[in-house]
Amino acid sequence: MIRVLVVDDDFMVARLHSTLVERVPGFTVAGVAHNGTEALAAVRELAPDLVLLDIYLPDIPGIEVLRELRGGATAEGGGPDVLVVTAARDTETVRGAQRGGAVQYIIKPFEGQLLQDRLRRYAEERRELDSLTAPDQDDVDRLFGGTREPGTAAQPTTAPESAALPKGLTPQTAALVRGTLERSEDGEGLSASECAERSGISRVSARRYLEYFVSRGSARVTLRYGTTGRPERRYHPVTATGDA
Repeated sequence: MIRVLVVDDDFMVARLHSTLVERVPGFTVAGVAHNGTEALAAVRELAPDLVLLDIYLPDIPGIEVLRELRGGATAEGGGPDVLVVTAARDTETVRGAQRGGAVQYIIKPFEGQLLQDRLRRYAEERRELDSLTAPDQDDVDRLFGGTREPGTAAQPTTAPESAALPKGLTPQTAALVRGTLERSEDGEGLSASECAERSGISRVSARRYLEYFVSRGSARVTLRYGTTGRPERRYHPVTATGDA
């Protein structure tokens, strides 16, 4: 069981995040904190595996809490992973979270499904890492989302088209968007806006990847007509043997 500490200064938001965590199999809420001081004390007392950390805290900036948690992990050989959940979307904060060692970054507001998807992915990566006794470079690249050196054989861990992406598109985001599309409800597909909300990227970026998949034949488009305005483009995954 993965034990989670939820940190958010808004009591209702903290309660909502706790409910979402408890609904994901294999996760349980170990505790809740509403400021940085409480968060650091709770980590010492409860030793959670994962911290859902807000950045806007009333006493200590969330980035500082992150650095202290991950700094302690480096120095002592242990400590929780941190998944940032915040309304902060400025480049400095995002870069600070990345450099501080956050495993994921979710921007508020978001659909509950997005957080639950991130938790499931975190659990999968954690299980995969635990199963490795002596990981080779391929294993490490897969876990860190890295790419192979030129001339080496590629493994089909992401969509086949990701090997030759147009300028401005990355294999990691392509895999994220592809995974989000494949998890869409049967027959319904996703709009670019829905894909963006579930994957945590902008609508413009989501549309670029989705249209690229369409151009490669790994996704198809249907049109949903409303009462007014232009029809909505709905994207559906396509597998090698037909529609997903």
